[in-house]
Amino acid sequence: MTAPGPLEREIEDPWAPLRGLTQARIGLGRVGTSLPTARVLELASAHAAARDAVHEPLDVAALLPQLPLPPGAGWAAHLPSRAADRAEYLRRPDLGRVPAGEQALRDAVARVRPDAGVDAAARVDVALVVADGLSPRAVREHAVGLLEAILDHLAPDLVVAAPIVATQARVALGDHVGEALGAETVLVIIGERPGLSVADSLGIYLTHHPRPGRTDAERNCVSNVHPPDGQTYAGAARTIAGLVAGARRLGRSGVDLKDGPHALPG
Repeated sequence: MTAPGPLEREIEDPWAPLRGLTQARIGLGRVGTSLPTARVLELASAHAAARDAVHEPLDVAALLPQLPLPPGAGWAAHLPSRAADRAEYLRRPDLGRVPAGEQALRDAVARVRPDAGVDAAARVDVALVVADGLSPRAVREHAVGLLEAILDHLAPDLVVAAPIVATQARVALGDHVGEALGAETVLVIIGERPGLSVADSLGIYLTHHPRPGRTDAERNCVSNVHPPDGQTYAGAARTIAGLVAGARRLGRSGVDLKDGPHALPG
């Protein structure tokens, strides 16, 4: 038997060990002046998955009964934004920042309030909004597990309202919810913009003393929540619990509040 020729020998790929450490596309190789066909097809598949994640509607009816409820809270509720559908939501970000109407907001708030709205003046430390954002798929895949972890850290010590599921929603819609509930802090769990490596990542935005008109500089964000490749539910929940505690001590959130184990002010 003759030895294999140079074209028949398996060539060791020096990039292989590094690919296991990142989701970035590195060391793709080449065929002449082009990329290998397999790499081009992988990119096309990732792009299609990202587009699907953006346009896929959130099944609210299926999600609501799955969401965990804090002790003594009301019931999970649905709140649409002013954007009528997915196409308008993508064209008009401003419409995703406001509820569909005052009555819709009042109905949702009454349902999720602790003691199911019996006492309209009941204290609410933390309001929860689960928003489809730019990846309803991320909400479908990770919202339940992330909420369970967050409640494990917050519910024993704080009064937490039941979650509101917001559709065609942007982060700022949570300011309307937080103000209507009289909540000290609002957490908006939202599907993040899909990329070509990850299409199902969640972000969590924290705003202390929420009210319409708050800027991004007045919020804190914990992003890239999508186990097993991204941040874990437990890790994100620990960071959020520290930020909530830090915001309560400092009296505000945003650039003055630093991430870390104890969420100390800067």
